[in-house]
Amino acid sequence: MSDFTSWLSQPPKALDNHAAEHALSRQSQLTKPAGSLGKLEQLAVQLASQQGKTPAADNVHITVYAADHGVMAENISAYPQSVTAAMIRNFASGGAAISVLAKQLNASLDVINVGTVIPLEEIKSVQDQRIANGTANFHQQAAMSEAQCEQAMLIGRQNVECCQQNGIQLYIAGDMGIGNTTAASAMACSLLDLPAEQLTGPGTGLNADGIRHKARIISESLSLHNDQLDSALSVLRYLGGFEIAAMTGSYLQCAKSGLPVVIDGFISSVAALCAERICPGSRDWFCFSHHSAEPGHSVILQALRADPLLDFNMRLGEASGAAVAVPLLRMACALHNQMATFEEAAIAGAIN
Repeated sequence: MSDFTSWLSQPPKALDNHAAEHALSRQSQLTKPAGSLGKLEQLAVQLASQQGKTPAADNVHITVYAADHGVMAENISAYPQSVTAAMIRNFASGGAAISVLAKQLNASLDVINVGTVIPLEEIKSVQDQRIANGTANFHQQAAMSEAQCEQAMLIGRQNVECCQQNGIQLYIAGDMGIGNTTAASAMACSLLDLPAEQLTGPGTGLNADGIRHKARIISESLSLHNDQLDSALSVLRYLGGFEIAAMTGSYLQCAKSGLPVVIDGFISSVAALCAERICPGSRDWFCFSHHSAEPGHSVILQALRADPLLDFNMRLGEASGAAVAVPLLRMACALHNQMATFEEAAIAGAIN
């Protein structure tokens, strides 16, 4: 058995039920009516069970994985492929939404180029880990070879391992890749056995004709690879992107090693679904940040039994929705850790 196969076969780390019970007990003693803080209470207990101690969300790390997609040859995006490289530069210079949000959160931010069409110049704060000049066109052949898919997933694994060495308490993965809603939609259709028309949306801004064309390309691609799509790993290899594979690898490593993850929007949720299918139980380590405006996201969230924290009509990607949700997690921890108990406040009896 290879090291990669051995790693994939490792189960997720078990949640700490004792820590969860302790957190629930503390919630019942705080100076408030039971359950009155709603999801904020649930978030604190969830984090406690994941972290095995007093919940905390101070040290947050964000990684944006960027790559290009061969299926762009089928005219499935309103934007040219050159935007992927331009956005990598924008992340590095601090001009992108996630760059601003990371600074506001005092969160560390990595940008990893796992496969732009052309090599980029050396850019400060961007890791060049290009696997190839973008994926292959999955409308014609598998998006990745087995070796490429494995390499991408291990890049995500390695990133999480570095984060854990730095004491990170919450991990967030974001995506950048023109054409990646097509890849994610195709993956979701295969994983959930649903027609392309149900899950295909506008992505970066397609009109109705563009959406119909995109759905047709996905449907034809699903038919082409039908006999090979017999596992989540095969779905990832045949239909995914380097950045989606890297995110999937990062989520798997978080679950296996016990690092809570805040999941972003549509692309990230498809990677989360893939991780859960590869390693059942991984979902216990995921917190879902927001409900994306991309039409297929509702179906993905339902499949993951996810109740996202926010619904702001966002669909930017690049981890922006997850970053916006972090202050809620921090508030949940602050309330849990800093509110007085009835005994401390010398209040007799519980508030009903």
